[in-house]
Amino acid sequence: MRPVLSVEQYLSELLGLVAPLPAEPCPLDAALGRTLAAPVTSRGAVPAFANSAMDGFAVRADDLRAGALLREVAEVAAGSADDPRIRAGECVRIMTGAVVPTEADTVIQRELVTELPDGVRIDDVVALGANIRRAGEDLAPGQQVLATGHVLDPAAIGLVAACGWDEVRVARRPRVAVAATGDELVAPGGDLGRGQIFESNGHHLRASLTRDGADVIPLGVLPDDEDAFARGLEAVEGADLIVLAGGVSVGDHDVARIVLSERAGGQFRHVRMQPGKPQGFARWKGTPVVALPGNPMSAAISYELFVRTLLDQMVGRPDRPWRPAVAASGWRSPVGRRQLVPVVTAVSDAGVLTARPAHQRGSASHLVSALALADSLAMVAEDVPEVREGDRLLVRSLS
Repeated sequence: MRPVLSVEQYLSELLGLVAPLPAEPCPLDAALGRTLAAPVTSRGAVPAFANSAMDGFAVRADDLRAGALLREVAEVAAGSADDPRIRAGECVRIMTGAVVPTEADTVIQRELVTELPDGVRIDDVVALGANIRRAGEDLAPGQQVLATGHVLDPAAIGLVAACGWDEVRVARRPRVAVAATGDELVAPGGDLGRGQIFESNGHHLRASLTRDGADVIPLGVLPDDEDAFARGLEAVEGADLIVLAGGVSVGDHDVARIVLSERAGGQFRHVRMQPGKPQGFARWKGTPVVALPGNPMSAAISYELFVRTLLDQMVGRPDRPWRPAVAASGWRSPVGRRQLVPVVTAVSDAGVLTARPAHQRGSASHLVSALALADSLAMVAEDVPEVREGDRLLVRSLS
């Protein structure tokens, strides 16, 4: 008899298989999607100097009176190192981003003056210090701007560059080998014979792993022959993790269970979840192996709950949150198993996050289309036999 575990109990077993990956330097322009292995601090003040927030005129605030005439004595453009003197009754034409002259304390925008042949007339008055971005106003020198574990998106990469860095330290990408199992599987693009199906789990898993920052080692389809299956695993080199889909249940030809149990001390469990009840893991020549069920929905949801969480631990990413939501429609749920349902979320007119099943059949394990239509997973507790419209749920984004 297989041990029967909760989702948390089984995940705890899996997390013991992997350890954080080492850090490595990465050029900033290659760092999109990578996870910081060290915090980022600002090399200097941001902005680095007092600069103009407007196209206008740098002045002394004491000279700002409606109708006053100021003589234009110089011009400063962005990128210029000039620091012209400004005496009483004078102004300097200045462009957005240019260094504010040392003797100026205010910038008045062009719209508030009338330009004359040798200067300007003040038509309106601004406050002392107006339209000047002060040095260090955004970031002080040495200030931490991003913490370890931050996943670098375009905004974060721009911030790192603004702080003066062209390289970051990130967690090495996990190297993950992927295989589907089963003699019934046929590559897409061909024709099906009797009893055959198009192989989709491998494609889904490889795409998911790539999205989640892994370097994928494709193993294709491993057959239901035990020796050939074992040879496929033996061919794996340099992987941090092997992910299999299919062959984990109790059937006479469930090759992943048979080979991993007999040749690698594999452990197989029944997890109180729907879909995805049969699960297993092992170490093959020291490399962790996670064996997922073969039904498409089961494999996909098992990846989201287990494999993706392993990757997060390996690279130091934070846990992805479950958020409260309200059911927009009702459905049945199996008592004694935690139900994971692909859902479509929306925000109601009242500002409440709602969720409805992406497929009318809910979370049946064979459904291929449901996850493609969904943007999130909804989680229903083990003791809930039925979800009614308006019931509270927990949801987690699939993005």
